[in-house]
Amino acid sequence: MSTPRPTTHPFPVPNDGGLQAVLPAARSGHACRPLHGVAKSRTIEAAARQPLPPFTLMQRAGQASARLALAIAPHAEQVWIAAGPGNNGGDGLEAAMHLHRAGKATTVSLLADPQRLPTDAQTALARARAAGVPIVEQGLPPEQPARHALAVDAVLGLGSSRAPQGRLAEAVARLRQWPGPVLALDLPTGLDADTGQPLGGEAGTCVRADHTLSLLTLKPGLFTGQGRDFCGAVWFDDLGIAADEEPDAWLTTDAASLMPRRAHAHHKGSFGDVLVLAGAPGMTGAALLASRAALHAGAGRVYASPLDEEFPQHDGLMPELMFRTPAAADAMDWSRLTVVCGCGGGEPVRQVLPRALGDSARLVLDADALNALAADSALRRQLQARRARGQTTVLTPHPLEAARLLRCSAADVQAGRIEAAQELVRQDGCVVVLKGSGSVVAAPGQVPAVNASGNAALATAGTGDVLAGWLGGLWAQGLDGFDAARLAVWTHGAAADRWLQDEDGTAPQRGPLTASQLLEALARAAATG
Repeated sequence: MSTPRPTTHPFPVPNDGGLQAVLPAARSGHACRPLHGVAKSRTIEAAARQPLPPFTLMQRAGQASARLALAIAPHAEQVWIAAGPGNNGGDGLEAAMHLHRAGKATTVSLLADPQRLPTDAQTALARARAAGVPIVEQGLPPEQPARHALAVDAVLGLGSSRAPQGRLAEAVARLRQWPGPVLALDLPTGLDADTGQPLGGEAGTCVRADHTLSLLTLKPGLFTGQGRDFCGAVWFDDLGIAADEEPDAWLTTDAASLMPRRAHAHHKGSFGDVLVLAGAPGMTGAALLASRAALHAGAGRVYASPLDEEFPQHDGLMPELMFRTPAAADAMDWSRLTVVCGCGGGEPVRQVLPRALGDSARLVLDADALNALAADSALRRQLQARRARGQTTVLTPHPLEAARLLRCSAADVQAGRIEAAQELVRQDGCVVVLKGSGSVVAAPGQVPAVNASGNAALATAGTGDVLAGWLGGLWAQGLDGFDAARLAVWTHGAAADRWLQDEDGTAPQRGPLTASQLLEALARAAATG
């Protein structure tokens, strides 16, 4: 995706990397981007300040912020900047100076005591005043701003640990009601940079931005939890600083390079076999969706064994699926199979889980298989023993299923999605795919990955069954479990992203994406590369 750059502006590009679009992430060329939480971002910032003259980082941040403001709202004649009591407010003041010099009618509401601002923010305030920027202390903008006026949220940044109060909360309320575009600097005020949840748990205390410019580092909370809803389009400027700290997570923006290669001399035996154990009575559609997905993912052979023994042993839409009765499936050698277990499994899944846990070389556990593990300590111990035997397991819980496994609430899981996924890894020694907005993929010895693709069109019955089968089909072809999970989650979400676009890739569609439609979209993507 090309970065919009205004044709005229009165200040230079801050660094060679410059402003970059992160989301939407249309094949930016960056397959993964490092995510640093609050603690590591502070460490990076402290190290960056040492060799630089004072005020350098804030000067770069102000330049980058003004440049993006000009790019996203080139025709906005009025700009209102809400500047808070910390360095985030200083970034806004520095941006105000540049926007004022660019000819924009810029007004700053300084929501702080000028004498108590940090040193760099005081410098930015002095520069803005010297440039003639109108600054109203403790004041908010008129009730009826111009329809297309731009608002810049520079109220609270990385240092926030609680929901905005008092005048700051009033500024948030005004920003939420703003009729024109809203640009948040570093992160929307009120959003937890680590978790992507509103501070204090109240969505109304968080700014809902159209654009967010993350400065110096990308923060995990921008991409998981509720972060995507509050941040809008995410942009990034590293301010010319190379971050040496190991990331807290990696953002997966493109995993296509992980797709298994198909050599000319390969045959169906080269791509592995998948056995799908799913589909209790009344839920056999889940078994079909998972099995079809495994075939479309490229597995050499897919065996479907519905847990409903009365289900017909054929698929009229995909006759290449090979069906096995439970007895026939039990007679197979599971040590050479990738087994997908639990989709729509109901109570009958408990009968096949002990064998799956004991013998499967590669095992994907979804839905009712996860619920059975949460309810049965003997099965849970059997799961935990697999890693020592060199058997790999991928768990694919949604937040409520993860909560049952962790013996907490779904709200607790959502309050710290990356940590919840890592805790499941610690407990069970498995690869974990915690589904949801910004799905988290975690594994033993790996830095977690947060997935950038996908949207709410996936919020329909059966799309999780498609993911489980798709993952199993990819994994059977020789990938390790962590890579197979990252690839499956990214391609699954990317298919939903394409669904929201017309053929020319511009105009969004409306309406949900059914599991069958998702399966068709994945099949087309696999066929075309």
